[in-house]
Amino acid sequence: MNKLILAVSYFVICSYFSNPIQSAEASGLHSKAMKKTHSSSHHPTFQRASWYGAEFHGRRTANGERYNMYAMTAAHKTLPLSSYAEVTNLKNHRSVVVRINDRGPFHGKRAMDLSYAAAKELGIKGIGSIQINPLTRNQTLALLSQ
Repeated sequence: MNKLILAVSYFVICSYFSNPIQSAEASGLHSKAMKKTHSSSHHPTFQRASWYGAEFHGRRTANGERYNMYAMTAAHKTLPLSSYAEVTNLKNHRSVVVRINDRGPFHGKRAMDLSYAAAKELGIKGIGSIQINPLTRNQTLALLSQ
């Protein structure tokens, strides 16, 4: 319970200062969050996704942080940096919540590049069909508090 309170407090404080949030990855709360599905005011889109791993590990992302292939993050062309999205693999219906920390992909007809960890949780080994559901701040807080 103390970890949960600490994680939510950290998220709120960091959101106020517009810094990248990593409390979900650090505390492991994303595991609980990915079990839930929530609707959004945005219409979800059905897209293709791939993942990027070791060759980019440690390089700078679009928001200035270093890419961590073991964090629950993703690259997207238009979603706001440091926002969150629920991504569902349409083949097996597994879902994860990722933080958008980079731009891309810039080749092919893919909508999202997932971190290695996010792709592994979704069961995507190459290119997969996904549903992207952008989350509001309130939806993100609700998921992290579970």
